[in-house]
Amino acid sequence: MSLPAELALRLRRNRISRRDAMWLFGAGTTVLAAPLLQGCASSPVTGRTIVVGMSEDEERRVDAQQAPHQFSQDLGPVQDAQLNDYVGEVGRRLQAQVQRPQLPYSWRVLNANYVNAYTFPAGAVGVTRGIVTELHNEAQLAALLGHELGHVNARHAAQRQGKALIAQSALLGLQLASGDSGWAPLIGLGGQIGASALLANYSRQDEREADALGQDYLVRAGYPAGGMTALHQTLVDHERLQPSLLETMFSSHPMSTERRDAARWRAEGDYAASARLSPQRERFMDRTASLRRLRPTIEACKLGETAMARKAPQAAQSHFANALRLTPQDYAANLRMAQCLQAQGRTHEAQRYAEAARSVYPQEAQAHKLAAVLSLSQREPARAHALLDHYDRLLPGDAGVVFLKGVTLEGMGRRHQAAQHYEAFLRQGSEGAAARFSAARLKEWGYLR
Repeated sequence: MSLPAELALRLRRNRISRRDAMWLFGAGTTVLAAPLLQGCASSPVTGRTIVVGMSEDEERRVDAQQAPHQFSQDLGPVQDAQLNDYVGEVGRRLQAQVQRPQLPYSWRVLNANYVNAYTFPAGAVGVTRGIVTELHNEAQLAALLGHELGHVNARHAAQRQGKALIAQSALLGLQLASGDSGWAPLIGLGGQIGASALLANYSRQDEREADALGQDYLVRAGYPAGGMTALHQTLVDHERLQPSLLETMFSSHPMSTERRDAARWRAEGDYAASARLSPQRERFMDRTASLRRLRPTIEACKLGETAMARKAPQAAQSHFANALRLTPQDYAANLRMAQCLQAQGRTHEAQRYAEAARSVYPQEAQAHKLAAVLSLSQREPARAHALLDHYDRLLPGDAGVVFLKGVTLEGMGRRHQAAQHYEAFLRQGSEGAAARFSAARLKEWGYLR
């Protein structure tokens, strides 16, 4: 039998296996829908006619509907209001220089350990804590944010009509929902790579244009143009030393020494006068001190995630344990440890870390979903349903949770309500194994012919 068919049998017996739980966690991944319209518009940057797949209203809608889910996949904003305010201050300083200042820009540092930054098409920007701890001054941070603003203002996502922004994220959801591997749902494709790696995937020409725009914003905002050169040099150096820890950055933002050299050429040419400006190292070091103290914890989590990607759970567990020795209340470390133990079938231990993560950061949704799936594994469908209700209040609009609620209701013997959830899941255009499972249950129960 296929996994969904086996799961149906075990649901009737209230016996969810580890493999079932892993599949359910993946099936509970949001699947994004692609915009359908395509037309022409004037580039806000060059004034030339460009082909776009989203209107500005659609760009705003994508941000409002999808950004909260992606940011949650990257474990939510860090619980440091002063740090997030600081990044917002730098972002707003740059926003005053862009071609589309009217967009609803926002900035946050995310709990993700991998090295990346990304933006949604209307300016919802996330930078991971893993990349912030690699920076050395405010000019580099401004270069990072400026690059993302370059993508927004050149309307790169709209021009690509979501080839990566939407379709690739949908593909991720389908692969997680239909894959047989118990490892895929843990941390996204490739183990440590979050869905954000698939959000941008811009062309090299897009990246060059975003670099040039970001460097221009940087200088206009009062920073030295060398901040962009230094950012590229930092990433190139680390890619050479630790390629596995930077693969996400390079998969979504192709790097090269050519881009670094182009930034240096502009800094030493057109923007040579900006060299006298301060890179604001002291202010950066002061405002990011709380996060930089966590760098050993973040590095241990990175190593754990890399081990998970290599299917080495015992090594991963050792790294996550080290992270928790350093910072017992770290949300990311607790959640990753729970996922690591779940992959080993150690459900009760995993639940303890999932509960710790919920306690540390009750406003963030992912720990509630993981705890729900672990509760299903322990034959507690009612508790799983309550946890999914909590998740829904924190992060509404997740189609995968509609499916998971159907599973919990079936486990509770509430067939009619389970059928309503399976039907609602199918109405949202969902595909993959979870959709096939839902349709099979509805047919078996007489709701579909």
